[in-house]
Amino acid sequence: VVQLVESGGGSVQAGGSLPLSCETSGSTRTDFCMAWLLQLSDKRREAVASIDSDAQINYDDSLKGRFTVSRGTAKNSLILAMSNLTPADSGMYYCAATWACGRAWAASNVYGYWGQGTRVTVSS
Repeated sequence: VVQLVESGGGSVQAGGSLPLSCETSGSTRTDFCMAWLLQLSDKRREAVASIDSDAQINYDDSLKGRFTVSRGTAKNSLILAMSNLTPADSGMYYCAATWACGRAWAASNVYGYWGQGTRVTVSS
C-alpha cells in the first residue's frame, strides 16, 4: 500500500517562508507524479504544484515565483518551498501521488494516493 506522509507545516508571519516535505513508502516505483494541493474553505482541494513522472513541473499560475516544488533526495519524495507567504496561503496542504498526471495535474481526482495533510497558518 502506497503511503504518503507530509511534514513541515506550522505557523509563520506574513512574508515568511516554510518548507513542506512529503515522503512515500510502500512502492518500489520511482516515477510517481506527485503534487501539493491546498484545501479551500469549501473543502475543494486546489493543486498548487506538481512534478510528473517525466519531470515536468507545473504550478498554479498565481503562486509561481513564490512557491518552488522539487523532488527530495529520497525516492518519491517531494518538497514545496514556500516564500513570501500571505494569510491567503493558510490551510491544509496535502501531498498526493498517481502514476502519471500529464495535463490533468491540476485535477484533484487524478490522484489516488493522499497524505493526511499538514497545516500552514500565516498570520498578518
